[in-house]
Amino acid sequence: MDKNKKTALNIIAFIIGMICLTYAAVPFYSVFCKATGFGGTTQRVRALSKTEGQRTVTVQFDANVDSSVPWNFKPVERSVTVKTGENKLVAFQAENLSNETITGTATFNVTPVKVGQYFNKIQCFCFTKQTLGSKETKMLPVTFYIDPAMEKDPEMDDVSVITLSYTFFKVK
Repeated sequence: MDKNKKTALNIIAFIIGMICLTYAAVPFYSVFCKATGFGGTTQRVRALSKTEGQRTVTVQFDANVDSSVPWNFKPVERSVTVKTGENKLVAFQAENLSNETITGTATFNVTPVKVGQYFNKIQCFCFTKQTLGSKETKMLPVTFYIDPAMEKDPEMDDVSVITLSYTFFKVK
């Protein structure tokens, strides 16, 4: 094989490799964030916490909607105070202000972002799409706990307030 054909094949292989990496980057990044809590990504767990810690933390709630979603979305309580390891159920209220049925999905994160690895959600409306009929109002529950292991992490010593934030987007 002459030198030009070999160079052309190497360039084509490189381009195909880069395209494959581009498609794989989003799922790999998502898995990385879920595993490490990077970027304020909370952990999803299947069971309630069995141990309660000593430390108390205030969790504030933030609710937003994309401009394409004509919903009123707000937390029922603006904040709660919990002990690490305490299982907590809170609710958000969503109201469809339009005359049509709309399906939305919520993205979420916590701040400070370093807390993501300790913030565990057991049940959340954000795990599934939410459909609201015309003028319908729905209560949307979230069950969570903060891992008591947070108490042993010196990087978390300055954390006394955590903000859990949601933003609803229209499902196309």
